Parts: sequence; structure tokens; C-alpha cells
Amino acid sequence: MTKLSEGAIEALSSGNGGNDAVLQLVNIRKIDGGSGPARFRVMMSDGLHTLSSFMLSTQLNFMAEENKLLPNCICILKKHVTNILKDGRRVVIILEIEVIKPAEDVAGKIGDPTPYTDGQSKVPQSAPNTENRAPLQQQNRLNESANRGFNRDFGKKAPSAMPSTPGGSSKVVPIASLNPYQSKWTIRARVTNKSSIRTWSNSRGDGKLFSMEIVDESGEIRVTGFNQEVDKFFSLIEVGKVYYVSKASLKIANKQYTSVKNDYEMTLNGESSIIPCEDSCDVPMVQCDFVSIGDLENRDKDAIVDVIGVCKSCDEVTRLTTKTNREVSKRTVSLMDMSGKLVSVTLWGEEAEKFEGSGQPIVAIKGAKLSDFGGRSLSASFSSTLMINPDIPEAYKLRGWYDKEGHAMDGQSLTEVKGSGGGPTNWKTLSDVKTEHLGHGDKADYYTCIATIVYLRKENCLYQACPSQECNKKVVDQQNGMYRCEKCDKEFPNFKYRLILSANIADYADNQWVTCFQESAEAILGQNAAYLGQLKDSNETAFDEVFQQANFNTFVFRSRVKLETYNDESRIKATVMEVKPVDHKDYSKRLIMNIRKMAAQ
Repeated sequence: MTKLSEGAIEALSSGNGGNDAVLQLVNIRKIDGGSGPARFRVMMSDGLHTLSSFMLSTQLNFMAEENKLLPNCICILKKHVTNILKDGRRVVIILEIEVIKPAEDVAGKIGDPTPYTDGQSKVPQSAPNTENRAPLQQQNRLNESANRGFNRDFGKKAPSAMPSTPGGSSKVVPIASLNPYQSKWTIRARVTNKSSIRTWSNSRGDGKLFSMEIVDESGEIRVTGFNQEVDKFFSLIEVGKVYYVSKASLKIANKQYTSVKNDYEMTLNGESSIIPCEDSCDVPMVQCDFVSIGDLENRDKDAIVDVIGVCKSCDEVTRLTTKTNREVSKRTVSLMDMSGKLVSVTLWGEEAEKFEGSGQPIVAIKGAKLSDFGGRSLSASFSSTLMINPDIPEAYKLRGWYDKEGHAMDGQSLTEVKGSGGGPTNWKTLSDVKTEHLGHGDKADYYTCIATIVYLRKENCLYQACPSQECNKKVVDQQNGMYRCEKCDKEFPNFKYRLILSANIADYADNQWVTCFQESAEAILGQNAAYLGQLKDSNETAFDEVFQQANFNTFVFRSRVKLETYNDESRIKATVMEVKPVDHKDYSKRLIMNIRKMAAQ
């Protein structure tokens, strides 16, 4: 029969217990968490006493939901923390537990345990031996030793105490043990990500906020500060530094805005305290659960993943206008790992502008969003954490592999694989687009082709647009030197030129009309819209020459096709999403691969 750690319940109830106690689970009960995650309350026994003040951390809910924790099973309490509730009661939060004997292998309850109450002690009594009775003083020492048996033997296994906080106001607890029902707590954690200050303005007023992500050895959590807390804490916080955090509010995490693996999130308030920690060497830098790039094909669209890879290539920064008419910076990089697969990752904003891809650095991204655009691609949003050459084992392993053998590999790009059914790549000829009826489904189709410009329609390719940075709507000439934007409901003394270019492109098999907007049109013409507008107004011959020189140039076109109906007439509309020069080395390799496939058939 498995021997339980007698005396463990008494020690745990007083807050003096260590880890690795062997206990029997007597009962487990689910507590409805309302709008938050469910909690599981557990009663444990050490053979002498039972205690019902155990609570599973939400990270271990799966053990209860998968029936791994059942009444009568024998467990080792590997890791725990004792929290004090507002009413003074102690609750033992189970952070790590191992079932060493399942319930079906245990005959029943071990011993005759009774509910533990403070100050109670129950020591197993042996039969009296009148012939060899020890003196009274010696017997008292034996009883006292038995009462302290758990603390004497078991307590030696306990790890060193958590670090004390500045001022010693409350004990440092792990992030994983936090819940809204606690009162006094302090955590010691490292900042792994910090947002810029964001502002808002609506009918209820103006405001600002910033958020950060912090991590310790037990887990991670997102922290947000508003208004006064922004002024108080934003300049203090540095990414990579360790801080003591206390007296913040906890609430159910809104998973729509965070990829942090925690059911709760933290909000700073007027009583919150953040104090730098000098002794920070044992706090982890970041917690990542890296997914192999080759495994991304098996993940669902919009999944949030952590990836690490070598930066094989890096595009220049471009600027685009969002649906809310806000201009943002964008940069695409290509990552490869030991699976030999490549994936395109889009960086945004400040990360896109300051990224340096020279020297093929190791890039780790925590919290990237997976897309099925043209196969599999990733996007690093404002809540993602981007790390260049991070000081982690995975980065050193990847660097060693790449320098030894990976650098000679071209890699297979997931972003060039059609997302549905694992069929052929999304490289198409223009005749394939028609014969395969791309764009006729409920959703638009995307394809990539290599084609040559055979005709450009320069009529009406330029229009006068609103000059404000966040608006590209066409303006109306008021004939009095002013230009009116109906969307902005304003008049301006100037405007900016924008391009909508219709082009006929052709390959060896067919041709197709496509529409090219600002960035793609400028790439084809080799001139920006402002200069073209100036030529049109001042030098018609030079304007025509730009279009003549653009003819018969060959590019890689990534296009979107969708069947649209206008005036009861349905036709395929093709819009160019991206234009790139032809990489002849890559193109030749792809042609050779296709030839070999055909020869094998």
C-alpha cells in the first residue's frame, strides 16, 4: 500500500508545507466560474487529516475534465502556493500534481482521516508497553517529535523560500496562482513585451492606455494601464527588466485582444505598485511554445502560434492605407527552420520600420497570427513579441544547423501552397485561371503568375484625391482654387494624385485584364503618382513615354479574382495585390522541377 505523507495536511494548512507530499484525493468538485473559467475545489487526505481548501490552478483544469483526478487516487503534490483570502482563510493552489496511483487501483480511503481544524493534531497511537515504558520526559519528547514529524522530514524537501518583497508587505507568489479572489499578493516577473501609448476619443471622452506582457517561471499574464497609470508607469517600464508588481486588479482575460496563455489579465489602478528588482537572474526571459514551420499547414486559420526561424529574405518597407484610412508601415520577411519550409511573415508599424534583415538573423515571434492567404502566412500584430537573435537554446540550435547545412537549402515556401486540399501550388498560367474557374466560388481566389505587360490604358489612370493622410477619396474641383472631399466634409487648396491602372498582361497561354492600384501601378510604371501627375499637366509627350517604356516588361503578379455582377452582367474581376521583379534563378528552378514531374509521369 502506498504510504501517505502523514502530517502534510497540518503543515500545508499552516502555510509551512513543502512540495512532494504524497496525498490521497478524497473528493473533487467543480465550482462555476460565471463568465470566467470553471474552478475545481479538491479535498485531500494525508491518512490522518483531510483538508478541503485545495484549489486546482486553471492550467490544470484539463486533469479534472479528462478524469485524471478522481476520488481515491494517490498523488504527489509537486508544486503549490498558499494564498490568504480576504476573510483570512488559507487556500492551497495546486500548481503541479502527479497521479502516481489511479483511483481504480486503490481499494478505498486510506486510514481513518478526520477534517483538520487549526490547532488540531492527530498522532497515530501505538499500544502501551508497560514493561519498557520510557521516562515521562523522554515520552513527551517522542510525542512532540511525532507531532512535528512532517515538518522535520518532509519540510527538508521544501525548496528555498520565495524572494522577499521590498518592505516585506506580502509574499511573492507565482503568476499561475493569481485569481480575482485574492487580496494581498506580489509577483516578481520580467517584461517581455510593451506596447506604445494608444489613445482614443469617443462620446464618453478621451483617454490613453498601454499594455505589457510579463512572465515568471510559472506562467505569463497581460497587464494594462489607463490614463494616470500611463503617466505613472510607462516611462518606468523597460522590456527585459524584472519588477515586483502588486495591488493590481484581476479580471477574466478578453482573448480577442491577447494571445497570452492566461485566463486572467491584470489592470493597474491607483494603489498599484511596480518596483524594479535588482536580483533578476533566475526569472525567465520569455516563454515560447514554438511550432515548426512545417507544421503550420496542419494548424487552423487564425491560430495564434510561436515560431522561430532564420530570416532568409527581407522586403523593403512599404506603406499602405487601412480600411479606416490610416497609413501603416509594412514589411514582409521569409523565415525558414529545420523543417526546410519557408513562411512569409508580415511585420507592421514600428517593428517593420526598424527591422534589419542583413546577416540572416534568427527571428523568434511570440503570438503571430496564422493566415491562409495564398497558402500559409503569418502576421505579427501589435500584441506579438518580436525577438532578434534571442538568447535561448532554440536559437543557438537553429543557428548551428543553418551555418552547417541549412544555408545551402532553398526551402519550400508554405506561402506558395494553395490552402485548400493540399493540391498544386498557387502558381498558375492565365489559361489555368479560366479553365479552373478561379473566382467563381463564394470566396475570392488568389494566384501567382509570371506575365508580361502588353497594353496599358493610360486614360483616366490618375485621379485627384483628398490630400489628408488618412483619406484617398476623390475630390471635387470647386473651380475656385479649392477641392472638396465629401467624405471628410472639407475643402482643401490642394490634392494628391493617385493611380488606378488597367493593364492587359499575357503569358504563353493566354492574356487577362487586371486592375492595379497605387503601389502595384507605381511598380509597373517605375514612377510615383505625384510625378506622373506633374508630367500629365506639363509634358504630355514625356507622360506617354513612361507608358511606352513600361510595355513588354515581365513581372511576378499576385492577383485576386472574384466573379462580380454589375448591371445584371457577371464577369471576373482581377485585382493585382502585389507586383515583383522576376527572380530568374528561382523561376528556373521551378521550371526544372515541373519538367521532372512531367517526365516522371
